Amino acid sequence: MKTILLTNDDGFDASGIIAIREVLEKFGRVVTVAPAHQKSASAHSLTLKNPLKVVELEKDIYKIDDGTPSDCVYLSKNAIFKNMNFDLVVSGINEGANLGEDITYSGTVAGAMEGVLQGFPSIAISQVIGKGGNWKNIDYTLAKSVIENIVRKIFEGEMPIGERELLNINIPPKGDGKPEITFSGHRIYGNDFKQCDSPQNETHFWLGTHPLNWEVREKKKGFRSDFEAIFDGKTSITPVKLDLTAYERMEALSNWVK
Repeated sequence: MKTILLTNDDGFDASGIIAIREVLEKFGRVVTVAPAHQKSASAHSLTLKNPLKVVELEKDIYKIDDGTPSDCVYLSKNAIFKNMNFDLVVSGINEGANLGEDITYSGTVAGAMEGVLQGFPSIAISQVIGKGGNWKNIDYTLAKSVIENIVRKIFEGEMPIGERELLNINIPPKGDGKPEITFSGHRIYGNDFKQCDSPQNETHFWLGTHPLNWEVREKKKGFRSDFEAIFDGKTSITPVKLDLTAYERMEALSNWVK
């Protein structure tokens, strides 16, 4: 029997986290610690200047008022389940894609990042929503099937996760969902925001979501980008290192310093 820590960035009562909990419970004990409210695009942030209230909703299900996904994993390891050895940390299922450079914004991926820092194998899961998709009634049937298979392979040692690494998994909105190992693609961002003035003549901005546009990059060692896999109906599995060093640039910069 395994012990799995489950979190997300859409909130403890989001449809995605409820759907994946049903799958993970097949493998053993699942403890859920998630934000009380939406924390999308919170990135890998910890709450340092405000107190955090942990609320137990029922056995093994907790919410953290105003907590981020990183807070949830950090407190799970160090306070709520002090020194518990989780066999896997799962962050998701996110309502929407986390492809390419989106991982730098993503609270979902950040939950897995914190899991890695706390010493646990970790994965982030996102459900891509197709153009014109129904955000209020997302079908997780394919995601549940694919993730059950992936988690089983992780526990059986057939899908190793490297040290200080995580797996960023995206499920396509349609297709066969066959898993494919990918690299992070090149996301193209827009500048979507709304500007409005309050009755007190104060200017406010509301940032919006960007269309899922991307740029094709040449294959690397025969592998495609996560975008290409998703738009071909495949599940993208991208191994992500926490070490962000651009090693190929070090020699050139060293010569400049000299």
